Amino acid sequence: MNTILFDLDGTLLPLNMEKFIQGYFMHLAKKLSGHINPEELSNHVWNSTKYMVKNLDANKTNKEAFFEDFQTRVENDLNTIYPILDDFYKNDFTSLKNLTNPTFLSAKIINILKEKSYDLVIATNPMFPKDAVCHRVEWAGLNVDDFKLITTYDNMHYCKPNLEYYKEILSIIDKKSSEVMMVGNDVQEDIIAAKLGIKTFLINDLKIDRKEGSITPDYEGSLEEFYDFALNLPVRGHMG
Repeated sequence: MNTILFDLDGTLLPLNMEKFIQGYFMHLAKKLSGHINPEELSNHVWNSTKYMVKNLDANKTNKEAFFEDFQTRVENDLNTIYPILDDFYKNDFTSLKNLTNPTFLSAKIINILKEKSYDLVIATNPMFPKDAVCHRVEWAGLNVDDFKLITTYDNMHYCKPNLEYYKEILSIIDKKSSEVMMVGNDVQEDIIAAKLGIKTFLINDLKIDRKEGSITPDYEGSLEEFYDFALNLPVRGHMG
């Protein structure tokens, strides 16, 4: 094992997902209020997100799938919406930082693994553009340059819990499943990687388990316990 994939929200970046989503939609609706009815926006976004998650077309990025459906729900020309969204994710999105609860442990974990020459990936569900994901990585006290790959809706063609998402990561970073561990707090979305032979560590501080199917992680514990786990991992040679 020489590579570790990390979920972001609820794993490296502790947060109350419900409050975060509420704040996100409140700010997004305000930003787009001159173009899309604020009362309809969240429904449109949720429905297009569901469409994106179900998409299994390898030739269509998650972004393309999302907006393909979104265009059917709004009357606006998307070319007028794109620059507003770009500005939102670059600037307005940063005001959501106060809805997260960063922990110093995340940076300590990443630093230890870097020192031991592990390849690192941010394997967050790729439903957001690069700016929104990189902001959250930085809120967690981390440096985006420390990761071999950060999954976003611009660079991925599948979402969790599709196994194709994990297969695509393995392909991009050129690793076998036996070389990789997935660390996350969501049983159905993160620990499902075990079905490909990827080792898994369930972070249970903010555990999400919808009780759909039984997937047992190889390891389970708090983020602090994962820190201890990382301390005890062997030093790797520089890989790839």
